[in-house]
Amino acid sequence: MPVLVRIPTPLRALTKGAAEIHATAATVDALVEDLERQFPGLRERLVDDAGELRRFINIYVNEEDIRFLQAKKTALKDGDQVSIVPAIAGGR
Repeated sequence: MPVLVRIPTPLRALTKGAAEIHATAATVDALVEDLERQFPGLRERLVDDAGELRRFINIYVNEEDIRFLQAKKTALKDGDQVSIVPAIAGGR
């Protein structure tokens, strides 16, 4: 199932500068694997050694935070839009 994936600026070096890419997956977990297949090295930026999403990475499916859906098991369907958003910290 092709979905549109929005890539944040810090990860675009791995996607040859592409801000948006298409991937095929039935779940967010499978999406991470397809992104790794297309762009080696991307998976380790998104998940830790245990296979869990890194705590500073937020993923949204159609503007819904997957933490409030089914996390990595969140289903994807044709035409969904997935946004990868790194958490930003700073200030005082």
